[in-house]
Amino acid sequence: MKKYVFSLVVMFFFVSAVEGQKTISLSADDSGRVFEGIGAVSAGASTRNLFDYPEKQRSEVLDFLFKPKFGAGFQHLKVEIGSGENSTCGSEPSHAITREELLDPKPRGYEFWFMAEARKRNPEIILDCLPWAYPGWIGDRFSQESADWFVAFLEVARKYYGLEIDWIAAAQNEMGSDLNWIAKNLRPTLDAHGFAKVKIQAPDDDSEFWQVFDEFEKHPEYDSLIDAVGYHYVDGREPWEIDQKGGRDATEKAKQSGKPLWASEEWSQSGEEWGGKGALYLARLMNKLYTRDRITKYEIWSPFDGIYNQIIWANTGALQADSPWDGHYTVWPAVWALAHTTQFAEPGWVYMDGACGQFDPATWQGSHVALRNPDTGDWSVIMVTGEKQKVKLAIGEGLKTGTVYVWKSTETDQFVKQKSSTLKNGSVEIEMEADAIYTLTSTTGQVKGSYGNLPESKPFPFPYTEDFESYSYGETPRYFSDQKGTFETCLSPKGGRCLTQIVPEQGILWYSNWLLKPHSLFGDLNWTDYAIESDILLTGGDVEIGGRYADRNKLGFRWILTSDGRWQLNWQYTTLASGQIEKFKPADWHHLRLEMKGNQITGLIDGKKLASVTTESGMKGMAFIAATYDRNLFDNIKVEPLVTE
Repeated sequence: MKKYVFSLVVMFFFVSAVEGQKTISLSADDSGRVFEGIGAVSAGASTRNLFDYPEKQRSEVLDFLFKPKFGAGFQHLKVEIGSGENSTCGSEPSHAITREELLDPKPRGYEFWFMAEARKRNPEIILDCLPWAYPGWIGDRFSQESADWFVAFLEVARKYYGLEIDWIAAAQNEMGSDLNWIAKNLRPTLDAHGFAKVKIQAPDDDSEFWQVFDEFEKHPEYDSLIDAVGYHYVDGREPWEIDQKGGRDATEKAKQSGKPLWASEEWSQSGEEWGGKGALYLARLMNKLYTRDRITKYEIWSPFDGIYNQIIWANTGALQADSPWDGHYTVWPAVWALAHTTQFAEPGWVYMDGACGQFDPATWQGSHVALRNPDTGDWSVIMVTGEKQKVKLAIGEGLKTGTVYVWKSTETDQFVKQKSSTLKNGSVEIEMEADAIYTLTSTTGQVKGSYGNLPESKPFPFPYTEDFESYSYGETPRYFSDQKGTFETCLSPKGGRCLTQIVPEQGILWYSNWLLKPHSLFGDLNWTDYAIESDILLTGGDVEIGGRYADRNKLGFRWILTSDGRWQLNWQYTTLASGQIEKFKPADWHHLRLEMKGNQITGLIDGKKLASVTTESGMKGMAFIAATYDRNLFDNIKVEPLVTE
């Protein structure tokens, strides 16, 4: 084949003298690993608030996340296998909260729906799943019961949503795995229930990096069971600096194994900002992890911020959609940092290792990776700069020639298509701005997606009422964010619907020191002077209503009633007042009301004032309900303002 040489000069609206020029040679004969996609991890209740959005805005957000060549275009989605226990920013419900439910597992929660919506937009999206905690009935996270519970999750996805999940992470999130359990329990159970095609990734840990390859040497029979090896935060977390020395680099043994290597959870920062830990850092890190570690799949936590602002890790992800009552959402720069890869390369493309590297070997601020489509010869080069940089690309035989398309993102303007040109004389020259992302490609069809008429941002509805009558049995009510346990609608003994906490016992926790009892949050972090009230029916233990939420482990002001008639007013763990109701009837419905007005906190039961204390002023925060692991009932929840005189 005759070799042609091409040239292109792309001009920008600045004049600078950039010392030196780097030549990057693209070759269809270059060796490299197969690209497996850029993805996201929906877990820890990070997706909670999107489900309650108005359908129009909800669909738009989903397009920005998953629609190919429109927005972030995630190519892989891993979801939490919920347990009913806290997994970061809340608790996600389980498909089988009891051993009995394992015979007929339930499609609870929003992760099945989220996967279905993702696949609706991208039929080729790769689906994966992983637990953070487990229901208590399992007993041991590496037991046959655990394997049955994993497989039941796949069965629910298939039965109710027609989803075939591609991968399963055979581990507890960041707590490692057990290769013997995979061999003796999980793999045989998958195969026996019609899931022989489901692949296994492990250990999904955030420690003991790459040591699993030593285990493969000792036990070759395990090697064939694990289809990919994934770790979390391969480059380290704090200080989230691109040149940090984390000591987690992939070993030569890992890189030479031929096994796919994944960064199966990464970044966990806000995509709102460009610099710092934001979008530009994200782009630099994706390039770095392939070039340094030969990692071929990169998954961020979380796909977007669907978390109330007062909850830990709010503002994490590629975009923000955390206020379903008004339908407002914000597309952050990180969406377009991701698009610089996802809109220009698909799983199955191949890296060209000779065209992957650093502009300056002393820093990862500037780097480049190149990929090609082995079927068509299309190619894309993703470059991130630190300093201003001149680059010359040499396009080799076997790669598509013709027009080169250039896309650019900076702090002030993201994902802007630049002037394209026809290749001439074998080389492509480009002079790039500092702290920017560029993609040069032979492909077309990319779009900076947008929708008009976005609703304005508004505060949480106030006053607020919920009688649960608009729900079917077994639903999560709008705007309630469970933090421990699972609160869902049920039939009321007095007719109609009410709310109950359905998890019967504490499960196998992710971290054992989190959260005092099942509870659910709702409202606004700026609520100050207000009253919360609810009808309650006790079957055991206690219930509470509260407000001015301040701490995930301690809550806020807590108005507590036990099944034997004792009442208690707490500020977090400190008891401010307590007493006993005489001739208490636990079988009756009772009415709790907590008033927080300035520094005066008042508790009422059945209309009678039982406690009134003076405390510190200036506190504010969301409202909440809580209960022990009993099927206690809540109904007619109201929050109303109290005007300070």
